[in-house]
Amino acid sequence: MIETAFTPFQSLGGGVLIGLAAVLLMLTLGRVMGATGILTGIFAPASLHDASWRIAILAGMMTGPAVYWLATGGMPEITVPVSTPMLVVGGLIVGVGVTYGSGCTSGHGVCGMARLSPRSIAATLTFMATTAATVFVVRHVIGG
Repeated sequence: MIETAFTPFQSLGGGVLIGLAAVLLMLTLGRVMGATGILTGIFAPASLHDASWRIAILAGMMTGPAVYWLATGGMPEITVPVSTPMLVVGGLIVGVGVTYGSGCTSGHGVCGMARLSPRSIAATLTFMATTAATVFVVRHVIGG
């Protein structure tokens, strides 16, 4: 049985930081902070300015663990209860999903819903319903 740790303060802090980053990006550059859109825009940036802010955000995402390690002196223990091939398959499924869904959970759930976008509200409801169904099947039907 997979045990999920209850971390309300860390979760709240993370949510506040994500929301603040999204608001700051919208205020400063007028851009929506969707991780998939930021990443795909690196491959065909409209200009040097467009590439620079995307690279800065991606660099921040990649250096975040190092900052955590420097601040705390260690890294949290992370266990992934699936094999590497399953992680690859899951990543491919997510990649297809964000392509067909025109964005990821961060873009639709954080930014799109904040703008009251009907498409983002529908996408986020679909994400949440699918997640709930998947967890139910894995934990209670399959017994994972």
